[in-house]
Amino acid sequence: MENPALTEAEQRAVLSKVTWRLVPLLFFCYIIAYIDRINVGFAKSHLEPVLGVDPKIFGEVFGTGAGLFFIGYFIFEVPSNLALQKFGARIWIARIMILWGIVSMFFVFLNGVKMFYIMRFLLGAAEAGFFPGVILYLTYWYPAKERAKTVALFALGGIAAGIIGSPISGALLHMDGLMGIAGWKWLFFIEAVPAIVMGLVVLFILPNGPGDARWLSPAEKGWLLAKLGNEAKHDSGKKEKRLRDAFTSGRVWLLCLLYFLINVAGYGYEFWLPSITKRLSGSEDFVVGLINMVPYVVAGIAMTLVGRASDQRGDRKSFVAGAGLVAAIGFAGAAFAQNPWLAMLGLVIALAGQKSTLGPFWALGTSYLSGTAAAGGIALINSVGNLGGYFGPQLVGKIKDKTGSETTALLYLGGALLFLSIVALFLPSSRPATAPVALRSESE
Repeated sequence: MENPALTEAEQRAVLSKVTWRLVPLLFFCYIIAYIDRINVGFAKSHLEPVLGVDPKIFGEVFGTGAGLFFIGYFIFEVPSNLALQKFGARIWIARIMILWGIVSMFFVFLNGVKMFYIMRFLLGAAEAGFFPGVILYLTYWYPAKERAKTVALFALGGIAAGIIGSPISGALLHMDGLMGIAGWKWLFFIEAVPAIVMGLVVLFILPNGPGDARWLSPAEKGWLLAKLGNEAKHDSGKKEKRLRDAFTSGRVWLLCLLYFLINVAGYGYEFWLPSITKRLSGSEDFVVGLINMVPYVVAGIAMTLVGRASDQRGDRKSFVAGAGLVAAIGFAGAAFAQNPWLAMLGLVIALAGQKSTLGPFWALGTSYLSGTAAAGGIALINSVGNLGGYFGPQLVGKIKDKTGSETTALLYLGGALLFLSIVALFLPSSRPATAPVALRSESE
């Protein structure tokens, strides 16, 4: 039974305390991860002479290199999440952050296409396991009905990265020539430092689970562990628990497809957004960075509201489908708009819809898995789905090289999300999620 010593108000206070202690830290870490992942989009216009390729094929070369991040990510994602389950979140998330910071810093030595491809692959391999690791980690702390809005709060780090990173990246490019160093090198070096610093912070302050949280009283720990344990006991036998179950589950592979479509559109959009904005506005780098903030601000608001509404209604797939449809409409509007301001409005709507799929999607994904299957299954969904991050930017690059514009590419990205909306409606209804692993104290 759940601990009766805590009133309903005290139980809400426990979850609020967990949120304030964990989510801001993880949120800031994700901001850093996302900036280091997509800052190559801002450096793009400065990399053509560095890579030394024909301008006619630069779009395809850049898109391929940007996407190779996700191949490294795909290969190492599942092993990384299984290692997190074994060694604990504190050590493993810290290891991921420090390593990706070091790799990102080495982009200052970039020279030629081959090195560009290798470094993007290595960055993806280094960062593999961070996002699904945090998704798994949050299930150690939150009951099922709290997860959509919690995941949305964490995933807002990707939105904040666009809001914060856009003007910062634009400003860093303006340091071109300072101390004889190119602006794109300052960009990669300075934006890599926070990952290493925050990796050390995580190593010292992140608890592996409720049993390790010094800021929870014994009564609060007891209630939270009992709450999660009762969910697991109530749903035992109804969910995939073994690693093999995750890899043979039709539901899991359907979720892989949905996440693939989300990321085809998302990364196809984000890696090329600075270039599209620059073309539409005719502005220089810093102003482009400021304009780029707008879609992310709107998307952050939409994402929060959708996650909260999904939790309140206990409905996941309808919200995933609806948000995907809104994004598809936004892409179509941006593609056909003759006025640049209307095109930007379409891009704002597209990002808001695409990002709003994430909270209900991951709440749905964690509802089908428990045990070792949760560690492997969440990583499998994220790794296969993130292959969309390889194909999306490459697709946009190829189409842009052949047609000279982004119109057709935007329609393809919108089509991916329209297909997502249709497929999402055929998902089985979600069941309450359970705590996926035993919540151990480090001392055990």
